[in-house]
Amino acid sequence: MGTGATILTGTTVKPVRAFTWSDAGTTDWDLVQQCTAGDEQACARLVTDYQRMVYQLALHLLGDAQEAMDLSQEVFLRVFRTLPQFRGQSSLRTWIYRIVLNQASNRQRWWRRRFRSHQVPLDEHVENHGELPESRSFAMPDRVLQQNETAARVWAALAELPFDQRAAVVLREIDGLSYEEIAESLGIAVGTVKSRLARARLNLRGALRDPAAEAQ
Repeated sequence: MGTGATILTGTTVKPVRAFTWSDAGTTDWDLVQQCTAGDEQACARLVTDYQRMVYQLALHLLGDAQEAMDLSQEVFLRVFRTLPQFRGQSSLRTWIYRIVLNQASNRQRWWRRRFRSHQVPLDEHVENHGELPESRSFAMPDRVLQQNETAARVWAALAELPFDQRAAVVLREIDGLSYEEIAESLGIAVGTVKSRLARARLNLRGALRDPAAEAQ
């Protein structure tokens, strides 16, 4: 399909309106049917609707803007290749989330096999990502989150988490998904989501603990 080959260009992604999970249903199904029938306008609309979501999730999971762009291309190519398999058992948004997560996980394994370091300088990471959004679940004071240096430490600690924990944290704390939405995106039980988040938060607190303050 021609649309899939020219999905993203340059290094920016066009802002689009925020979708909600209630957008799933007949609209999703109609769009899928139009795309699988070869409607180029429908294919372009699907990319426009979801490209920002795909890119931002890839960026938060991989920590590198160029890698996120590359992964976004791969994700949409896979979306169009497998779209005929979509049966509407979940929202199209959830289905695409799952593809992003699978592709990002595969890329992480590829990196590990080749002993590639995907870390970037902390100041560059904060410049690319900005500070983490304030969350009720992170037991860290507001004044700390407002400091770039601490934001860099948080991003670095997040990058060190096992992929399954990092994915859960990104979906919950950055994308703001519910436990049920995360469970469906990851293909796991809600209880597993909660346990992964608990372990991830414990690991983050440990990584962000200030040794100097504890020594006092």
